[in-house]
Amino acid sequence: MSRRELRRVEVLARVASEELKLVDAGKMLGLSYRQVKRLWRRYREEGPEGLKHRSAGRESNRAKPKKFRERVLRLVQKKYSGEVGERFGPTLAAEHLESEDQLPVPAETLRRWMLAEGLWSRARKRRQHRRRREPKAHFGELVQMDGSFHRWFEQRGPEGCLMNLVDDATATTLGRIGAQETTWTAARLLRRWIEQYGVPLALYTDWHAVYLLAGVYWEGSERGPMWLGSE
Repeated sequence: MSRRELRRVEVLARVASEELKLVDAGKMLGLSYRQVKRLWRRYREEGPEGLKHRSAGRESNRAKPKKFRERVLRLVQKKYSGEVGERFGPTLAAEHLESEDQLPVPAETLRRWMLAEGLWSRARKRRQHRRRREPKAHFGELVQMDGSFHRWFEQRGPEGCLMNLVDDATATTLGRIGAQETTWTAARLLRRWIEQYGVPLALYTDWHAVYLLAGVYWEGSERGPMWLGSE
């Protein structure tokens, strides 16, 4: 019996023991007086079993015939089964059954049948494991640049863009807050980094138009051209 049916048995048993009236039982069960009166008659005549749903245990009217199911499963096992990675899934098998074998069957119905017969399993796809990149070994090998818009001054000032340079090996940072993320702001920040720490071997940025430069050459630097990379 379902939980709802057990609840009805419990309430009507209290009616039978004269603890409740039918009107109160109907309110407790959320039924009209006419409905609860009908249930009460079935309870008196058949007992608790009389409250079970009349179609309980019966096959659905929309269920496929047993012979049809057996025929479908034989074809699936013969034509569309095999090793994991080679066998057809329920959706693809249903498409071929309809187009090639003239046996239309809903994919979800076929999925239940295949699961019951062990012809299909819910294989979970594992996400590809990504290893975290090791940081560079030495200061200046790689410097990353990016900008981030935020209300850095909370309610004490307008929203601004924090342009930030970070050394990959040591996490040394150098930042500058401006109104916008512009090429000139990025260039001034990079100039300050070079004046303070020297020219980095590589600069890593995103695809923002501010950073899309073919190459950066720092005039007067003994280290020569600096490579500019992007994601």
